[in-house]
Amino acid sequence: MAKKQIEIADSFPINEITESHPLFTRREMLGAAGTAGLAALVRMTPLAGSAAGAVPQTMQTRPRIACIVSFWGAPGSHADWIINKLMDGYWWQGAHTPSRVDVVSVYIHQFETSLLGQKVCKAKNIPIYKTVGEAVKLGGTELAVDGVVIVGEHGEYPTDLKGHWLLPRWWMYQQVVRVFEQSKRSVAVFNDKHLSYNWDDAKWMFDKSRELNFPLTGGSSIPTYFRKPEMDLAIDTPMKNSIVIGGTADEGAIFHCVDLLQAFVERRKGGETGVKSVQSIRGPETWKWVDRNPWAGKLLDSVAKHFDLKPGSLQESAQANVCIVEYNDGTKAAVISGRDVGWTYAGEIEGQKEPTIVSMLGWPGPYSQYHAANGQPHWITEMMLTKKEPFNAERLLLSTGIVNHYMDSNWENGRYSAVGHRIETPFMNMRYHTTRGPMFEKGERPPNIPYIRGFDK
Repeated sequence: MAKKQIEIADSFPINEITESHPLFTRREMLGAAGTAGLAALVRMTPLAGSAAGAVPQTMQTRPRIACIVSFWGAPGSHADWIINKLMDGYWWQGAHTPSRVDVVSVYIHQFETSLLGQKVCKAKNIPIYKTVGEAVKLGGTELAVDGVVIVGEHGEYPTDLKGHWLLPRWWMYQQVVRVFEQSKRSVAVFNDKHLSYNWDDAKWMFDKSRELNFPLTGGSSIPTYFRKPEMDLAIDTPMKNSIVIGGTADEGAIFHCVDLLQAFVERRKGGETGVKSVQSIRGPETWKWVDRNPWAGKLLDSVAKHFDLKPGSLQESAQANVCIVEYNDGTKAAVISGRDVGWTYAGEIEGQKEPTIVSMLGWPGPYSQYHAANGQPHWITEMMLTKKEPFNAERLLLSTGIVNHYMDSNWENGRYSAVGHRIETPFMNMRYHTTRGPMFEKGERPPNIPYIRGFDK
């Protein structure tokens, strides 16, 4: 399968000009930045076509990061908030944390419409390369960075019949892997949100991280967001059933909920055992399913009560759908559409009379902070520094697979049904036992002041 995928990858549309030098020349960047930026530029950017060892590896005190993105054209785009926080620092545990990595190269797939990214990189003296390979080789002949951040979110990309957003995450990832294989060396990789809209591609991506022995992380930012109450489930919690309630409008939205669910259920007694089946139900049939499954109805009612909502109010949402997940050990879970509760987990724990409820409330802002959580850039940075995955990458693969098969469930033989068919998933039989501690934000939320982008407006 890998060979076939590599052949297909060559035909994926990329920037038209493919020379190895950056889109912004050193002269252009020096002219924009003035002589004050010269030292940083010389340290960070190799001459076009030169070997990547302009600064000996032994002299590097901060990991050098290549950022590979689909689109960088708006303050709310994932590329903007993730990369700017890697460059300028981020808010963590009630205080601003200065950057501990150096972003040394960027590749933008939809370059022409990514004017904000162009402006930021020019102001920050960061070269934008014309191919993925050149960005991770810094214009040289082999891998020349200490970590790769892939942000394949946003941009003008089509969706297929089932609603999969055809973002080029796998395509960008496999271009990076090519350089790893050619260079006989690998570095840590972050992949924003789910690995791919396609299970086979996602499994290939995970398997490559194990084959080439490099740390892999990614997923949603919501599991690292502020929580109320500030708690995580203990490892080996004897949980019976779980739900997550949140926005589920499309593939991207439900992924946040699924990844949050996985962050909780992987801490159950005995650890993760893998997913047995996935099913999607949409529309009014959603609430009929809830009525037939008292455990889900009980947890849903407990969340309504927790937020002082009238009974049944969560069922009044204009949008209705449920993602039903059954695990190999018999544990049951569901993601249910709902509003006015942020992202909320509710779990039925053995020996406890009342469900455990933990909420992630409000938008991850303020918007001047790029409208997104800060915890994820913290853990990206930690992985680049320690060369260790902040959580088991199997969780990222399971979250990806659940969403993929949820999107597929309502379609069979080219026909749509609101009550999707139950998809058996023996290929998601992954076992691991998490040892991670809490990873979420605590303390005061970030102030409403903008980051410094390198220019005034």
